[in-house]
Amino acid sequence: MIWFIIIGMAVVTVLPRVIPVYIVDFIQFPLWMNKWLKAIPYAALGALIFPGIMTVIPERPYVGVIAGVVAMILAWFRIHVIGVVAIAIITVYLFTI
Repeated sequence: MIWFIIIGMAVVTVLPRVIPVYIVDFIQFPLWMNKWLKAIPYAALGALIFPGIMTVIPERPYVGVIAGVVAMILAWFRIHVIGVVAIAIITVYLFTI
């Protein structure tokens, strides 16, 4: 009985993820919707990262903002992601000394 439950849950989880992948290829979206869809990953990433930036040090949120700005500038110049993270961490560390 437990296997039926596990398989059923797997099917219910996979179907909503797989079906849109096949359907999207056959649908022509208007130009405005394509632009909107392309902006979703950036909006989601910002929504995930920004609260963390503001709560690095809750009593001094400017430290996280400064480190975020430093990270954005480094990313703009296409510095490797490990370098961006390391320098952002160092920035937070320097502002907390």
